[in-house]
Amino acid sequence: MSAPPNPGERRLPSLGDAQGRFASPCGAFSPAAQSRQRIRHVGLVWLVLAAWPFVAGNDYVLSLGIFFFINLLLIAGLNLVMGYGGQISLCQAGFFGLGAYVSGSLAVKYGVSPLLGIVAALAGTALAALVIGLPALRLRGNYLAMATLGFNAILSVLFNELIPLTGGPNGLAGIPPITVAGYALDTAGRFFWLAWLAGAVLMVLLAMLLASRAGRALRAVSGSEVAAASMGVSPFRSKLAAFMFSAACAGLAGALYAHFNQYASPETFNFSASVLLVVMVALGGWGHYWGPLFGAAVFTAVPELLRQFQDAEFLVFGVSMLVVLLFLPAGIAGIAQRLRERGAGRAARRAV
Repeated sequence: MSAPPNPGERRLPSLGDAQGRFASPCGAFSPAAQSRQRIRHVGLVWLVLAAWPFVAGNDYVLSLGIFFFINLLLIAGLNLVMGYGGQISLCQAGFFGLGAYVSGSLAVKYGVSPLLGIVAALAGTALAALVIGLPALRLRGNYLAMATLGFNAILSVLFNELIPLTGGPNGLAGIPPITVAGYALDTAGRFFWLAWLAGAVLMVLLAMLLASRAGRALRAVSGSEVAAASMGVSPFRSKLAAFMFSAACAGLAGALYAHFNQYASPETFNFSASVLLVVMVALGGWGHYWGPLFGAAVFTAVPELLRQFQDAEFLVFGVSMLVVLLFLPAGIAGIAQRLRERGAGRAARRAV
C-alpha cells in the first residue's frame, strides 16, 4: 500500500493530469468541475470586494482598491509563468510600463481613444513578449532570468530616452481618462468599477485556462519537459503562450494605471518593481490560484503602511521573501489550503 499524499506537498503533473483528472482530499474530480467551483468562488469574493466604494472613507482609500486590482493583474499574470509554468521572468514591470506608455502616448501625442489605446497596449505587450520569448524561452534557469532582466533594462532606457513619446525622466503627463459611451471615468468612484471588472474577468479566464488542455499542458511542462513532450505537448509553445498572456496582463494593468493616474513615470517600471512582483508571487503562493489575491493585497497595503519610513518597504519585502523561502514555501495561499484540508479531514473523520 502506498503512503498517503502529503497535503502540503506540490505533486508533479502526471499522465493522469494530462488526461483530465486531479487529486483532491475529497477524491478525484474533473478540471471542468474545479473551474466551475473557482468561478463561483470568484463571484462571491468579488461581491464582497464590491462593497469597497461604500466603506472607503475618501477617494484616497478608494484609490487603493483600484491599485489592488491593477496589482492583481500584474501578479496573476506573473504567477501563470512562474508558479504554473516554472519559468523565471524579471521583466513584468517592463511590460507594465510598455502598456502604460503605449496607451498613454497614443492618447496624448496622437489623440487616439483610450479604449483603442488599451487594445494597442494589449497587442503591443503580447507582441513584445513574442519577440523576446522566441529566443529567451529556449534558455533555462539563471540564463532565462538574465535575459528577461536585460529586456527590462532595455525598456527602462527607452522609457527615459524616447523623450518625444514618453516625456523622458519627467514622465508623461496629461493622459486623458477612459471614456465609455461618453461617460468619463475621471474619478476614483467611477474608475473603480472598471478595475473591479477587469480583475474579475482575469480570474475567470485563469480558472478556465487552468482547467483547459493548455493549462494542464503548462503544468506538465513545469513538472518535466521531457515527460510533457513524450505525451505530445510542445514545451516551448506552452511556455511562449503563457509568457505572452502574462505580458498582456501587465500591458492591461499599465494602460489602466496610466489612464487612472493620468501620468506615467519611468521610475515606476524599473527593475526593482519587477523584483518586488516576484516577491509578491512567492508571498501569495507559487502556483496557487488564489495566491495573486493575497500577493496583491500585501503589495498594495504594505507600501502605504510604511510610507512614512521611506524605503523601509524594501526591507520588509526582503525579509518576507526570506521567511517564505525558508519557512512558508507555499506562501499565504498554501497555508490557507493546508488549513482547509485539515478541516475537511477532521470533518470526514467525525462523519465516519
